[in-house]
Amino acid sequence: MSDLSKIKAVARKAAFARRKVAHETHGAGRASLLSECLAGYRGVPLSGFMAIRTEIDPLPAMEEAAAHGPVAVPVIQRLGLPLKFSRWEPGCALKPGPFGAMVPAVADYFEPEILIVPLVAFDRQGGRLGYGGGFYDRTLELLRSKRPTLAIGFAYGAQEAEYLPLEPTDQPLDMVVTEKEVISF
Repeated sequence: MSDLSKIKAVARKAAFARRKVAHETHGAGRASLLSECLAGYRGVPLSGFMAIRTEIDPLPAMEEAAAHGPVAVPVIQRLGLPLKFSRWEPGCALKPGPFGAMVPAVADYFEPEILIVPLVAFDRQGGRLGYGGGFYDRTLELLRSKRPTLAIGFAYGAQEAEYLPLEPTDQPLDMVVTEKEVISF
């Protein structure tokens, strides 16, 4: 394991602990600020995510957005590949996907222009520490090579870190929405 891998592992462990406390304090979290942000992008194809473990839950904002335009959730194809995004609608049939996240039972793929991104930690410079698979970094790089793509990190405020061990391949966030504030970069 490289030094950077060790530093990232320590940072993830600390961030997971902070997220767990925030989740226990706030429940699944509040998506009202996320809904307010997305209101300015009505009808723009977007991707949310199905919260797992102690992640803040974007589902209420996704449900609201689905009334105005296409909403998808990420689907992992295989390690090392970018994500694909399958159309999701409130109440649609779901099945378990890789890593425990639910995905639509019927695949209907499209490319979103806005991604609501789960994360382990974030900083005030647009840095994001994910789970370590590189899925969102590869995906954002691919989507941004085709068209402007907005990456909105969604997290508890407690997941903020002063310093993150980032690499040149890490794709920056355009903003972070927490249960308390919107941080634009």
